[in-house]
Amino acid sequence: MKRALLILAIVLVVAAIAFFGFAPGYVDRDMNPVGKPPPYEASEVARDFHQSLFVADLHDDLLLWKRDPLKRYDRGHTDVPRLVEGNVGLQVFSAVTKSPWGQNYELTEDGSDSVTLLAVGQAWPVRTWTSQKERALYQAEKLHAAAERSAGMLVVLRTRADLEQFLAQRETEPDLLAGLLAIEGLHALDREIDNLDVLYEAGYRMMAPTHLFDNELGGSNTGVERGGLTAFGRRVVRRMEELGIIVDLAHASDQVVEDVLDGATRPVVVSHTGVQATCETKRNLNDHLLRRIAENGGVIGVGFWDTVLCGDSPADIARAMRHTVAVAGIDHVGLGSDFDGTVRVPFDATGLAQLTEALLKEGFTEMEIRQIMGENVLRLLRATLPAG
Repeated sequence: MKRALLILAIVLVVAAIAFFGFAPGYVDRDMNPVGKPPPYEASEVARDFHQSLFVADLHDDLLLWKRDPLKRYDRGHTDVPRLVEGNVGLQVFSAVTKSPWGQNYELTEDGSDSVTLLAVGQAWPVRTWTSQKERALYQAEKLHAAAERSAGMLVVLRTRADLEQFLAQRETEPDLLAGLLAIEGLHALDREIDNLDVLYEAGYRMMAPTHLFDNELGGSNTGVERGGLTAFGRRVVRRMEELGIIVDLAHASDQVVEDVLDGATRPVVVSHTGVQATCETKRNLNDHLLRRIAENGGVIGVGFWDTVLCGDSPADIARAMRHTVAVAGIDHVGLGSDFDGTVRVPFDATGLAQLTEALLKEGFTEMEIRQIMGENVLRLLRATLPAG
């Protein structure tokens, strides 16, 4: 009997070691594929021009995964070394706190949550296992801790003063990266509006009311009801504007987008999306909403992944950007990769020069490419971040 119990204990220990040690990396690799592994080819002209750009990307879910942001990996899409190699100057890092099983772009229900298993499997603190607010706080802590260990290579922005200081420093030290914290879905408030201030104090400066499913703030563009802002949602959005938090409408239902824009006093973003004109899916924006966001002064981050592009190449990204520019104008288009967002993209962060080359081939001018690749995002952040 004792021998059997000992064998069972050994088996359980080995299983636990395998689960906590190997399963997270396997899941990460499987969920964040690239169309082609590095190295990535681009013409000498495109590579040289790309190195002259300030590149800013509006959406990256790196913090969800069991990776040290400062270490280079051969899985997934990003880490600080790969972002720097890709000449990214500013990366928005988004916290995911809930994601239902069986998510899809037609109808995603709210009844399950795969992030709970991921939090347990990746040995996140126990406090994160039952609280979505704590999951957001933990991911913020992860980025701040990386910045503290980076010897200045990674800076987390909170204010316009931080941004200007970073830009001045990067003039002489090009291998620096600024991070900005965002939240994907304000179910992370755990239904308490006061938690908005808690998350703001943790460094979050961009927040999306909804994610893949309808929640207590309003409808998702891939949810069940797809309704507008609720009374609670309106209170939250007003408080976000008071604090200086940028409203992200990436996963919002059409009616939530309309409701937010009807009352907005500041520019918004759509951090990562496609457009229905080049890929007809509920996840993507129609031309009417593209125009409304442009009228608001906002920026639309065009995504890199296959299911919003109806394609899997840099040329497909450039094609979606061409339509977005045609409808919304050149001042309102940016990058919204969705790197590490459980999506398939053509390249990891080291391959961004391929997008620059695709934009050149699409016929964009050098000035237009500078705007798309980062200048439009910089303008928006200068207009919306707290002064400091």
